[in-house]
Amino acid sequence: MLLHSKILGSSANEILILHGFLGSGDNWISIAKKLVENNYKVHLIDQRNHGRSFHSSEFNYELMREDLLQYINYHNIHQPIIMGHSMGGKTVMNFALKHPNRLSKLFVIDTSPRFYERHHDYILDALLRVDLKKINKRINVDLELSKTIKDVSLRNFLMKNLFWKEPNVLEFRFNLQSLHLNIDEIGKEITYSDQFKKPTFFFKGENSDYIKDVDYKSILNLFPNSKLISISNSGHWLHADNSEEFLNNFISIL
Repeated sequence: MLLHSKILGSSANEILILHGFLGSGDNWISIAKKLVENNYKVHLIDQRNHGRSFHSSEFNYELMREDLLQYINYHNIHQPIIMGHSMGGKTVMNFALKHPNRLSKLFVIDTSPRFYERHHDYILDALLRVDLKKINKRINVDLELSKTIKDVSLRNFLMKNLFWKEPNVLEFRFNLQSLHLNIDEIGKEITYSDQFKKPTFFFKGENSDYIKDVDYKSILNLFPNSKLISISNSGHWLHADNSEEFLNNFISIL
């Protein structure tokens, strides 16, 4: 099945953006609009079990890597720039190592090839406790989530996935059951015998610990032509926390 996307712009210079866990391509819409102003065509791609893309009981990076290949083939995209944030970063690293001739540059946003321990359980547990058969107001969903998730910005991020399936019936766009069952896939280490030798750029949030100094060795082992860029006054969602600095750095590299 084909991944859903929102495509902005009409330039021959194409950028593919993959979102993070429990997100969607829409999380990057403001960044995409700025890139269109700089003469780029941007594909905001929803990964499987996220956004408006198809739901599946199967969920791992090998499958998501091949989902991306199918998307590129379907749209006849030649040598795009590919960027992924967090989970999307893991997907695009896997893609670049497996299909190095299908892209020109790689951008990985606030993640690394290393293994990450599970840390989303409390979020998934909170979401699973929301009974949308009984709740038909967005404010009540937020109230239910607030019992466990105190971070308002995180709740707002999750609430963007709510939509009206039909009048008075709310539903989450992500496939919560599949993501919950396959949660161990999210943090898996990336191991390949080959390298991706084209230009690669790792962006990290200054206040985020997703990329640590010790990670750069493993990064260079797989991506020898890589550079690490830190975005000031930002955490894991650095493109939202400091969009101006993020965009200035990103566009200067393009």
